[in-house]
Amino acid sequence: MNRNEFIIATAIILFVAFCLGWFAYWLIHRFTKVDTADMGELDRMAQELHDAEETRDQAISYLEQREADLTNQLSQTEAELRATMDGLREARSEAEDLRAQLGKTHQQD
Repeated sequence: MNRNEFIIATAIILFVAFCLGWFAYWLIHRFTKVDTADMGELDRMAQELHDAEETRDQAISYLEQREADLTNQLSQTEAELRATMDGLREARSEAEDLRAQLGKTHQQD
């Protein structure tokens, strides 16, 4: 094989490789082409997903706010309970003191 034959064979091989690559590119884009109807469907699904995410975020923020309100209400109720228990304890001790004084007064008579 002389120099000219080698150059021609190389050129033919490169041209065939180019044609095969172009054909493969054409086939891939032919089968993966997205129709406008499909694009519309994808846009609609993307919008629905966005709306669902917004709704989820709103629900999460509502739940966090509600949890904070309930925690605050619980702490207030616990504080009221402690105050009531302290008042009850004081009333019981005062009642015991009054009973003891009444008992002493009753015994002296």
